Amino acid sequence: MKKYIITAVFALFSIISVSAQSKSDAQVSKLYQNYIAIKSALASDDADKASKAASEFIKTASTVDYKLVSEGNLNILRKDATLISEARNIATQRETFYNLSDNMIALTKEFKLSANPVFVQYCPMADGSWLSDEKKIVNPYYGSSMLSCGTVKSEIK
Repeated sequence: MKKYIITAVFALFSIISVSAQSKSDAQVSKLYQNYIAIKSALASDDADKASKAASEFIKTASTVDYKLVSEGNLNILRKDATLISEARNIATQRETFYNLSDNMIALTKEFKLSANPVFVQYCPMADGSWLSDEKKIVNPYYGSSMLSCGTVKSEIK
């Protein structure tokens, strides 16, 4: 009987651990989706939408467990997102997006943020990279003026 209780308790802890891991993965995955919303807003030249998407990013970053992503890394991401959120000028938002993108690219290489491949794209005119959930180039640094400028540099699976 004692053996069964130990096995049952171990199984319960395993389920809790898997559940906690799934929740953590979901939090980081949501962060990626918030990032994509910021990128899309910048690509469509919509500063207000970029500001709102950055606010959502900040909220999500506040829910990520420090055991999964360090507090320092989350603070850097929140700082960049805060600057985008507070800026009402799209040029300022795009300038900060460079840092946010570099940090999200590093995070994506460390964690599986999406069930689908994530594409690292690069614009030589802006000398900046960004993440995308599709191969098609939709440039967040120039928006409608040079929407398709860029190339896929790599794919993160």
